[in-house]
Amino acid sequence: MDHLGIHPESGAWCFIDKIPQPPADVLHAAGNPRIRPATMPPLGMLGAVLGAPFMPLLMLLTLLAEAEEAVKRALDTKDEKERRLAKKEEDRRRDAIIARQGLDKVFDGDWHGNAGQFLLRWYSHSTHHQRMLFATEEGIVLAAPPKRVSVGREKRLQVVARIAASEATLDDPFSGEFETRILLIRFSDGSWLRVDTEELRSDLHMYVLRQPLPHN
Repeated sequence: MDHLGIHPESGAWCFIDKIPQPPADVLHAAGNPRIRPATMPPLGMLGAVLGAPFMPLLMLLTLLAEAEEAVKRALDTKDEKERRLAKKEEDRRRDAIIARQGLDKVFDGDWHGNAGQFLLRWYSHSTHHQRMLFATEEGIVLAAPPKRVSVGREKRLQVVARIAASEATLDDPFSGEFETRILLIRFSDGSWLRVDTEELRSDLHMYVLRQPLPHN
């Protein structure tokens, strides 16, 4: 990533959930920033149109795959059934923790906190719906195409935001207990912003888990 002027320790493509509508006074004070990504570019829309005739086939293949999975479950051995039940219980426990800690939201909810203020500027930096999030020695770097694209996102990468290590850190809120896409950008004021990586337990998750725990 020399062309971006950074030397990352790790990185991953990520995205955020839909930004909730900020209060009118907050939006006005921030200069009425954009809070939605750009619409799909014409090339992407053309691809969607051309792919539409194949949707019934894809739906049929999905149904066949689900039927095959149901047959496999019916033929499971006792050990396989126990493992499947254990996985379901783990998923329920994970979802309960997510709901209890408010991690089903895109940020902690305080628009005046550092995370809320950063979220307000998210699409002002770039109208693309994804970000490449890098962890560096200096902090967190976000890169993206300046505008939304349907192909060639890597070739169009530009640094769109930097957060110093003194201002925020990356955190896996489950400390590796669950395999998820969730990472938090935790700001020094206690506020946080949730990002989801494209891959389950990405390389960025593994990097975060290798970092020493902060001292109190």
